[in-house]
Amino acid sequence: MSEPLLPTRFTRHRTHLHALLVENQAWFCAHELGRLMGKYLDERQLRKLDADQWQVMCVETYGEAEERLMVSESGVYALLIYHYCPEYRQLREWLTHQVVPALRDARPLRSVERPTLSVLSWPQMSLSMLHWQDEPWIRLRDMPCLLADAPFNRRESWWHKASRLLRGH
Repeated sequence: MSEPLLPTRFTRHRTHLHALLVENQAWFCAHELGRLMGKYLDERQLRKLDADQWQVMCVETYGEAEERLMVSESGVYALLIYHYCPEYRQLREWLTHQVVPALRDARPLRSVERPTLSVLSWPQMSLSMLHWQDEPWIRLRDMPCLLADAPFNRRESWWHKASRLLRGH
């Protein structure tokens, strides 16, 4: 078994919800989330989600390390929509405005050595970028996409250039 992760415990209506940040993404204990929703959430229920929205993690709760079914933040919102109930609005607001910000605020300050991710977005595409040691980095495999439409990368025959000039374009 891997080293257990240490979640933060939140309480809503006397019900505990263990949550944690993994690679800057919020994850929630599915069983406890189900209790807050009034549903039984198991692997069968979570198959409705995308594969990246749930996973089993080794988590230490109440002094014991055990494998727990965890749901990502986007998975929680998908479940709240899939099992729609008007009362879930308050649950979603609590998660969005209290739980997730508390998780993010509680994380240790970034060290200079720790890389962070961001996304560059253009109308035609978006590109993941890694920031590390004050330098932006992109994946080598993304370079052809980035340079495909660059003006300096267009190779036209002299005939196409001439015909384009003659047409006035």
